[in-house]
Amino acid sequence: MNWKKTKWQLRYYLQYFPFTVNTILCAAAAIIAYKLLYRPLPKQTDDPAPFLPFILLMAKMAFWFVAGIVFISVLSTVGSWVYYLWLKRRKGVKLQLSFATDSRNDRRHKLYLNAQLEGVHRPVLGFVKGRLFYDDHQMTERFSLLSNKRKEKSLWRAAITGRSRMNLPDIKEYELKGGFIFFEDMLHLFSLAAVQPVSGHFYQPPVLKNEQDADVFPKKTESMDVRVEQLRRVEGEYLNYKDFEAGDDVRRIVWKVYAKNRELVVRIPELYEPYASHLYFYASFHAGVKSQWLGEGYMKEMLNYYKNNVWTILDTLSKKEWEMRYVPDQSFKVPEDLSRAEKNSRIISNSTWHKDTSLSQYYNARHGAVLCISSMTDTEELRNVLEKCDASTMIYFVKCSQVFRHFVAWNWLKRLMFLPPKDRLNKLRARWVFSPIRYQVQKREKEIEDILNKSSVAWGKL
Repeated sequence: MNWKKTKWQLRYYLQYFPFTVNTILCAAAAIIAYKLLYRPLPKQTDDPAPFLPFILLMAKMAFWFVAGIVFISVLSTVGSWVYYLWLKRRKGVKLQLSFATDSRNDRRHKLYLNAQLEGVHRPVLGFVKGRLFYDDHQMTERFSLLSNKRKEKSLWRAAITGRSRMNLPDIKEYELKGGFIFFEDMLHLFSLAAVQPVSGHFYQPPVLKNEQDADVFPKKTESMDVRVEQLRRVEGEYLNYKDFEAGDDVRRIVWKVYAKNRELVVRIPELYEPYASHLYFYASFHAGVKSQWLGEGYMKEMLNYYKNNVWTILDTLSKKEWEMRYVPDQSFKVPEDLSRAEKNSRIISNSTWHKDTSLSQYYNARHGAVLCISSMTDTEELRNVLEKCDASTMIYFVKCSQVFRHFVAWNWLKRLMFLPPKDRLNKLRARWVFSPIRYQVQKREKEIEDILNKSSVAWGKL
């Protein structure tokens, strides 16, 4: 058994441990207060304190009053926990979950968790909380169920509910592995757990950053709804055929087909129309780096940064008159009932660095009007693709190392004088200067910029 699995099992079974740090602190405070209040009074002197017995009496009353409230809260916590275990065993009551995104307040797509427990009694002056386990034995912060759901046309409570913001490290799809429900008293002296057999999937959506706009025009015509200034090519020759009719040019007869089927067919030539309808958007997640780097925290943060920028570009261009067609370089099963924007967001969130489909295999220079590349793009593949592109192609280059930009001296000063950073990104920023990945990534970014400057395409840097 390796250390990682042992650590996870220890964290998992510690959820059943009912005592907390508050248990020790409050027990120590209660013992000290009791000894101070019930120690023998000092002997009478020439200058007695006439109000000391009265003050001690009031302090004892306050002590036992607080102790009584805490005892009632603890007792009701135990009762609520036992009652829930009975409901779970007899009626199969369990935690119900749903996930939703909300971006009404700002441009950030926030992920929220909606939780519900039916028939449960909340402890007197206490709390009901939950925690989820996901993916590789990771766990969320505890979330509270503080609201009440009333029965229809009744004042009686049907369930307790809660809505919490999910702060997860990566933009991707997560798999639920299980969870816990905790019943806690008013001072969090005890935390009584009940395991929850929850399962399912949810995903963290990408975040919109500052808009990156550009004059981009489609390269492919599928309908004649929007007129463009520059003529665009319509698919035809060597792709589509039709039966030979009077007036057709005999030079376009496909003799191979005639020799095989004895049918006269002609090629439909390529046409140039002053219309265009769809703008094809490509974003490559191919990573031409060492395979052992793909699991590094640096690569995960750069992937999050790249996803946010890809989603921002796609959202910005979707506001134009063209109909956007996002062509992913990985295959995913997406629910059919989602809107096109939700499908694209889900696909981008699920995308990962890969080494399967190269840039030249993925990008169609004839149809693709917009291409997003990252700092992980192979330079030789990029050169091959640019040879097939012209000035009508727009390329966005996302410099993934920008996610680690910070004031090094100020960051180190904060680590020395203040609390150390809690999230993974801030920890990695402090170590980025000494990382061996940094030199390789920044070297490749410079090479990509030089290649783009020498090409004929229009490009932008993010």
